[in-house]
Amino acid sequence: MPSGVTVRQAGPEDEVAGVRPRWVALPETTEEVAAIMAAAAEHDLAVVPVGGGSKLHWGPPPERCDVLLDTCCLNQVLEHAEGDLVVRAQAGVTMEALARTLAARGQELALDVPVEGATVGGTLATALPGPRSFRYGGARDLLIGITVVLADGTVAHSGGKVVKNVAGYDLGKLFTGSYGTLGVIAEATFRLHPLASERRWIQAHLPVRHADESATPGTGPGPVQGYASPSARGGPPQRKATLATVLATSQAEPTAVEVNRAGDDAACELAVLVEGSAAESRAEAVAALMTGATVGAEPPSWWGALPDGDVLMELRFPPSRGEAVLEAVHGLGAMVRGSLASGVLWLALSPSESSSGRSSESASGRSSESSERSPESPEKLGPEGLGLEGLGLEGLGLEGLGSEGLAGLVAGLRARLAEVGGRVSVLASPYAEGLDRWGEISALPLMRRVKERFDPGRRMSPGRYVGGI
Repeated sequence: MPSGVTVRQAGPEDEVAGVRPRWVALPETTEEVAAIMAAAAEHDLAVVPVGGGSKLHWGPPPERCDVLLDTCCLNQVLEHAEGDLVVRAQAGVTMEALARTLAARGQELALDVPVEGATVGGTLATALPGPRSFRYGGARDLLIGITVVLADGTVAHSGGKVVKNVAGYDLGKLFTGSYGTLGVIAEATFRLHPLASERRWIQAHLPVRHADESATPGTGPGPVQGYASPSARGGPPQRKATLATVLATSQAEPTAVEVNRAGDDAACELAVLVEGSAAESRAEAVAALMTGATVGAEPPSWWGALPDGDVLMELRFPPSRGEAVLEAVHGLGAMVRGSLASGVLWLALSPSESSSGRSSESASGRSSESSERSPESPEKLGPEGLGLEGLGLEGLGLEGLGSEGLAGLVAGLRARLAEVGGRVSVLASPYAEGLDRWGEISALPLMRRVKERFDPGRRMSPGRYVGGI
């Protein structure tokens, strides 16, 4: 490793999906990142970048991992141009710290990060959408400039402080959501928004579907039956997707429309956020579209957080098919949370006693994740409550799903969602072998060419992304 850069031996807490690196490098500047990458290229060392470490257990294990490049010391907000509503920050700045800095000036980066302790770099690398992405867009939409270090140590820039700057190769679009497989994000520049003067949340508990009601996607009564807008009262009751569409397109202009269901037998909760001027009156207008809704100044406890579970999946679908998607996952015994209006839901399975009792704190800590999900001692997923019959997995017996059973469950769920134009990605799982985490990706040939262009030696997080990229 280059002189002047802090390097230490890796320990169990540094494992990446069960693979322990040899060293952990802690650069403090972009130049030090470049020096590390140049040295790694010279000695053919594989590098995995990490921010807060909250998602090190996501994705398959790397094919090899020699250096864990920790950006925790790249933790400075470099520039805040208040008049231009622009901020430039290093990759290791936590989203919480950035929010505090901007709030002191009455501004915010309108990204709701669903993982505590996430950094700027990690947020861009995984591109997780939050509740307000419905109104403001995701990380790609708010990113206007980026500095990256490529696999050979080259420092590259794209974009700038001016929102309309579109000159040059758009590295921001490529690196956002790349899971560290193209290079290291060192700095990022974002477009900001003024802090909302008021915020109101409208909440309603929706009926639970009973066992004698149909479970066929799109045909049976959903848990929003009976919740109709005033203009529709007297006619057919509205379904979840229809209600979400009514809310999303209402003149009250909500910022987010979120749903939460803690299991098949739990009530389905719907929460809507209204921000800005006259938020109270606009919230009341939204509440009038829902039966039994309440308006408050605080969000529900589950707002903006990922559901906790050993297995975490991301479901994407046309927003108009939200009812069918919720029906498709009914019977899995899963926690479901996310945005019907944006067409993004998170599904978490915690079928074993040990996993269901795990605290959310341990689920987000780096050392807990690496030790609990080590492939040397994976937990068995019990089939109880997973709806195996509907997925054609009833022959697996009671000894637990294992990797083969989980792979079959995911394949069956993909087949269900494909019927309504949806797709399933497995973000976290205690199993790696035989599990197709991403499904069929039509752009995979193009993604392989991009990987070859930016990392021909396959030294950046090799094997961690789609198609083993």
